[in-house]
Amino acid sequence: MAGFEVETDELPDREKAREFYSKYEPKEVLGKGISSVVRRCIEKSTSKEFAVKIVEYNSPDIKESTLREIEIMKLIGGSPNIINIHETFDSESFVFIVMELCPNGELFDHLTQVVRLSEKKTRVIMRSILESVAYLHGKKIVHRDLKPENILLDKNMNVKLSDFGFAVKLDNDQRLTDLCGTPGYLAPETLSCSMYEGMPGYGCEVDMWACGVILYTLLSGSPPFWHRRQMIMLRMIMEGKYSFSSPEWDDISENAKELIKNLLIVDKTKRFTADQALNSPFFAREPMPTKRAFYPRKTFRVYIIAVLMLSRLKTLRNKPIRTMDLVENPYRFKTYRKLIDSAAFTIYGHWVKKGEQQNRAALFEFEPKCDLKSMHCARIDVPM
Repeated sequence: MAGFEVETDELPDREKAREFYSKYEPKEVLGKGISSVVRRCIEKSTSKEFAVKIVEYNSPDIKESTLREIEIMKLIGGSPNIINIHETFDSESFVFIVMELCPNGELFDHLTQVVRLSEKKTRVIMRSILESVAYLHGKKIVHRDLKPENILLDKNMNVKLSDFGFAVKLDNDQRLTDLCGTPGYLAPETLSCSMYEGMPGYGCEVDMWACGVILYTLLSGSPPFWHRRQMIMLRMIMEGKYSFSSPEWDDISENAKELIKNLLIVDKTKRFTADQALNSPFFAREPMPTKRAFYPRKTFRVYIIAVLMLSRLKTLRNKPIRTMDLVENPYRFKTYRKLIDSAAFTIYGHWVKKGEQQNRAALFEFEPKCDLKSMHCARIDVPM
């Protein structure tokens, strides 16, 4: 069989694989996990495109979590901003999960391209996320791993929540105590349950903390809690220690900051619910634009960097280049590429090189390197 080979001699497994391949034509790989692979596929009878997640049951735990994920996804199917299952082909040793395709990839990948989003665009995305979270919580389902990597964008750039591998449906007043999720998005109570005996446990409130981290990241281009030493980062989370530093937050409205404060609050009893967040002033009708605040230091700094870059361009000794070639695709030329990347890093403080296998959190490790007190730091060294 083309694409994914099922190494088993059991007839039911072979039959399920044949059933899938008779209905769908698998295409390129979209992503891989430890025991799974995701491919684009085409339904032969309709020519519609889907994504298929093929999971091999390497252990009883993987099988249990996968079946739980399928059950939850079927339970929440039909919500406009949650990934929908089309059908499944399940056997003893593997499962094909056919679901809707999101060709624009992850929200995280979009964020690495644009660095940060405007308040207007953030408002649209966060409204969709919070409405989906409210829908989940209404069914007593906690996601437990909300982050930009698990938020997909469809062909119209609409948000789709995905990856319900850690999701749990709570029974009555059930509280959870196990540690799972992604470090930078873990709520303080999740960490407390793993560190101390006799903690009361956690519930849907952990998703609201993660929403606060996402909102902060979308607006500023960096997460509220980050340190290269993970223990220090976890301590920052436990203490709710973050800041609205300048210049990244100079242009952000007080309504946005106030919503973040009500989401990233250590006391989970005071933390906003999804409905409270949706009713916050941040999502009220956008007021008429007022005169934009002018920050002379920030503007002057960018102008100096731009002048230094243009001055450096004049001194480069290269073969003549057509102006249109440089305008349309400056990254085609190595020397100019280095110059642009250096200037962008100096202004924004970070970048991501496509194709590099690196810890995604490292995107946010860097800090701006220069200030007006030491503008010589902005000098860009390019090999001649």
